[in-house]
Amino acid sequence: MSKLIFGLLVAVFLFNSKNNLPDSKLAKDVRLKLWPKLNSELADKGFKANAPIYVRMFKEEGDLEIWVKSGRQYQFFKSYNICYFSGGLGTKTSSGDGKSPEGFYTVTPRQLNPASTYHLAINIGYPNKLEQLRGYTGDQIMVHGNCASIGCYAMTDPGIEEIYTLVYKAFESGQQQIRFDIFPFRMDRDHFKKYAASSYLPFWKSMKPGFDLFEKNHIPAVAGIKDQAYFFQY
Repeated sequence: MSKLIFGLLVAVFLFNSKNNLPDSKLAKDVRLKLWPKLNSELADKGFKANAPIYVRMFKEEGDLEIWVKSGRQYQFFKSYNICYFSGGLGTKTSSGDGKSPEGFYTVTPRQLNPASTYHLAINIGYPNKLEQLRGYTGDQIMVHGNCASIGCYAMTDPGIEEIYTLVYKAFESGQQQIRFDIFPFRMDRDHFKKYAASSYLPFWKSMKPGFDLFEKNHIPAVAGIKDQAYFFQY
């Protein structure tokens, strides 16, 4: 690699020396612009700026929600419109199938991509442990900007800027991992009746306890694996 190319890469994508988080000039400029506004919004709703966050997404409704920890529970902060995802309802199972994943995922700092060709991006961690056990293929599934994608979740650029900044600041404040839970729809009785004939129904039923636990307790449910399906302890 030439010194020029290496220098360009370092300039575009580097680690913040203070906290060892992936960073770039773009991501830093976005934080400087947006964090005062987001910090004020958090304070207005009674949240601490350094509180842990939780992310959940709903395909059919096109919502990405940010929840913030307040005391023992998480409380709703704000929602962003999912600009585009491909493949309709039903989870991704193989590379090139054009579908976007559904399931329970964990994001760590190393999954931030501040130098994405899709503005800013966060790797959701597909395939997770269950999906690996089932032999699902594919990788590099992101929540990113640019409002265009095949297999990922595309947000508007202003949307991903806020989401990325909130995730970055949570990591900067010491959160070690962030849950990203992705559902086909809000898992209520009406939706299960609507999709009763779907071939994905057994899989969706295995996800429902995780949805129900959060609705009841406002604490993200811990997804285990039993008999190659999600398992939750009440």
